[in-house]
Amino acid sequence: MRRADTLRQSFVSVVLLLHLLSGACRTKTWPVKFSKEELRNRLSPMQYHVTQERGTESAFTGEFTHHKDDGTYTCVVCGAVLFSSQSKFDSGSGWPSFFDLVKEESINLTDDFSYGMHRVEAACSQCGSHLGHLFDDGPRPTGKRYCINSASLAFQPIDVASSTCSSAPKGGAASGNVSDGKQEP
Repeated sequence: MRRADTLRQSFVSVVLLLHLLSGACRTKTWPVKFSKEELRNRLSPMQYHVTQERGTESAFTGEFTHHKDDGTYTCVVCGAVLFSSQSKFDSGSGWPSFFDLVKEESINLTDDFSYGMHRVEAACSQCGSHLGHLFDDGPRPTGKRYCINSASLAFQPIDVASSTCSSAPKGGAASGNVSDGKQEP
């Protein structure tokens, strides 16, 4: 009986530790804040679920999965500039994928231990909205794959993006272009 109690206590301790490490008990404050009521009124149910409840849309269902227009991808919650279409590539994962950011400081990265695995969560650095995850299996020049939910993004076509983001470098935060054929045409 003692061994069973010890195992049960160990299991509970591990679950609590993973819960704490997953960021579920975050207390960080963000520069841009919105009330839950305002966000529920402004966002679609899927956008709210993904950005505020750290959800994930089903693979291959998002609006921007196969999107190929030139422009800038922004946070759907606060409008912060995140990615250029120049860094978007087809990863085959079912979610929009980018190999670079417009600015390094546009995304906050944290360890995510949810679902019994370790990933790196990508959140908007301005409002804290969940965007997706970062993986180290992307194309050159960065080797990074920002796997982002379409529901967390808005898109500004190049004519609008160029007037609001004229200082954004065309290739993103890293220099160089994708050279391994993974970039969408």
